[in-house]
Amino acid sequence: MSRIQQLDARIVNKIAAGEVIERPASVVKELLENSVDALATRIDVEIEEGGSQRIRVVDDGEGIHPDDIPLAVTAHATSKIRTAEDLFGVHTMGFRGEALASIAEVSRFVVRSRTAEAIAGTELIVDYGDVGTPQPAAAPVGTSFDISGLFANTPVRRKFLKRPSTEFGHIAEQFTRVALAHPRLHMTLTHNDRDVFDLPPTDRLIERLELFYGRDVAETLIWVENEAGGCKLWGYVGHPSQTKSSRKGQYLFLNGRPISDRSLSHALTEAYRGLVMVGRQPIAFLFLEMPPELADVNVHPTKAEVRFQDSQQHYRQLLSTIRSTFLGLPLETALRVDTANQHETVDAGGPHQQRLAIAPAQGGATPTPWSAPTTTPTGGSPTYSPPTSPAQASSAVPTARDEPWSPPARPTTTSGGVRGIQVHDCYLLIETPEGVAVVDQHALHERVLYEHFKQRVLDGEVEQQKLLVPESVELSPREAAVLIEQSELLESLGFGIEAFGNNTVLVQAYPAILRRPDFDRLLQDLADTLEQPGQSPSRRDILESLLQMMACKAAIKAGHRLTAEEMSSLLEQSHLIDDAHHCPHGRPTALVLSRAELDRQFGRLG
Repeated sequence: MSRIQQLDARIVNKIAAGEVIERPASVVKELLENSVDALATRIDVEIEEGGSQRIRVVDDGEGIHPDDIPLAVTAHATSKIRTAEDLFGVHTMGFRGEALASIAEVSRFVVRSRTAEAIAGTELIVDYGDVGTPQPAAAPVGTSFDISGLFANTPVRRKFLKRPSTEFGHIAEQFTRVALAHPRLHMTLTHNDRDVFDLPPTDRLIERLELFYGRDVAETLIWVENEAGGCKLWGYVGHPSQTKSSRKGQYLFLNGRPISDRSLSHALTEAYRGLVMVGRQPIAFLFLEMPPELADVNVHPTKAEVRFQDSQQHYRQLLSTIRSTFLGLPLETALRVDTANQHETVDAGGPHQQRLAIAPAQGGATPTPWSAPTTTPTGGSPTYSPPTSPAQASSAVPTARDEPWSPPARPTTTSGGVRGIQVHDCYLLIETPEGVAVVDQHALHERVLYEHFKQRVLDGEVEQQKLLVPESVELSPREAAVLIEQSELLESLGFGIEAFGNNTVLVQAYPAILRRPDFDRLLQDLADTLEQPGQSPSRRDILESLLQMMACKAAIKAGHRLTAEEMSSLLEQSHLIDDAHHCPHGRPTALVLSRAELDRQFGRLG
């Protein structure tokens, strides 16, 4: 029987370090917060090999008193609080006295600091928890931290680090959060001696947002502001036409501290309900300012989550502020124009694409009749090119805008004897031997394209459309890092993507099935799909997710009128795939009313 014993202090420190320091980005976050608390006006961050080799953060803040430097790397030693009551009135980013001690426990840690009153600076070296003796050193006013060999004394933790490009993507995200929270700071970021960001100080948040997300996004941002119950809410939210496939474009700040809060995130989603497409997430940069005693920031090891005294009030405030702002804006007209422009760009395809759109999946199953799904269908998400007949594939095909479509005088009949008509430019009403099927045209086409594209990938026959002039796309550091890291996998799907300096990638080719896509949005969605938070998906899982995303983007949209030949082609293809009853995301492609059910509803049964 094992007996209870007191753990050694070094073991305790390693456990504590594991809670606070998860990866190099955690180190950067803590050091940046330390510089902010020191009232710095400039912070320089230098990274080597994604932070696994070296992290250096230099600021021009107040510095650390020479006598306090040994205490700075001692656990639970801090200048921020004195009593337990102080925890409920925290005005600083840090307050526990854990971060520097945790970092010094798992790295070779060098701190050099000087106050304005000191003649010279002081240097202290901590070698994986072994604290040296402070020594005089030449240093400007401020503090520099130099961390190398992170996790070298904890091989298990180091083994879980990702590639340098991935780790740097996480570092860049932490840098972005602090830079947005404090636009008056001059901040720079370099990686392997390459300049990534040089952000001059500004009093206008919108100028900093433009540096990170580009002018196109910045010009569509909408200012919101409200004050209620001692809480001031202000910031920018994205126009409903500017969305992302994940919540990674949503930033919340409390008194200058980046936070995450499920309730506020839900309120943001609700504010956009009915304005954004299914599966898309709005962009937001929102700041909450309130007395510190109204929120508890001491509820999470990394202080990422907070607990509000009245979370319902803040939920209602955020929701009503955004909705009332939208009521005064002509969002509907703007959205309609944007959608029309997008269709003109995306739907203009050539003969080659039409051939690909109707090509059946190889090795498909024998035809199977429609069967009633167990769930009801939901609205389709935005999609792309329609299927056409082989006859149309050999020449340019006019789109619905070029040649108005009118329903056929009689129902369309396929070669298999199936008759059907289009309803609301979204559903196909099909007569089957069993009764009537209502088909979601987007969901069915998505499944057809998914099976076809999957087979092409397995056979190594993905058709590529090369660009005569490669297109450059500027992304966030995280997005660029993820795409470059997975460039080999993307190559197997028909993408040709290369790094092109800073956060820019060069698109040299793309899958022909996508025609000429919006590369900015496409690459952002690819990055979000490749990076699944909290998971390390296998290559097969990633490939599956990418295929689903690409099929969804290439499939016809709800609201797209189909010709009789297109309807016939789509219905015939449904019998050539294994599972025509569900789209790749699991939504049903059809609902069935049997002849017996129709007779019963109309009172034709005895």
